[in-house]
Amino acid sequence: QVQVVESGGGSVQAGGSLRLSCATSTRTISDYAMGWFRQAPGKEREFVAHISRSGGRTYYADSVKGRFTISKDYAKNTVYLQMSSLKPDDTAVYYCAAVEDPWDRTISSRTYDYDYWGQGTQVTVSS
Repeated sequence: QVQVVESGGGSVQAGGSLRLSCATSTRTISDYAMGWFRQAPGKEREFVAHISRSGGRTYYADSVKGRFTISKDYAKNTVYLQMSSLKPDDTAVYYCAAVEDPWDRTISSRTYDYDYWGQGTQVTVSS
């Protein structure tokens, strides 16, 4: 069982920045594709960003493209989501997810493609 733990959430003003971290218990995150999702109260969980097993491919939701950056630190088995130019609409609980990807072919914005999920971290952006 792979454990996934998010951290780094908080409250910021519009235009500010936050960096979320996703620590994993797996021996090496090079075996996994990773994704970030978010869910606001009363809303469906939505895709935010994806990074491939190798880290060579990234994919972003249109709503965050150009403002958010997903990255991997293989030495720390940690995935990051750097968020800049934050907007009130970015307010949500952010979730990190992982899926084993032995052939480095997975690129997915679908929640059901991911096997392991963290408990989430709250991000609040004030206008």
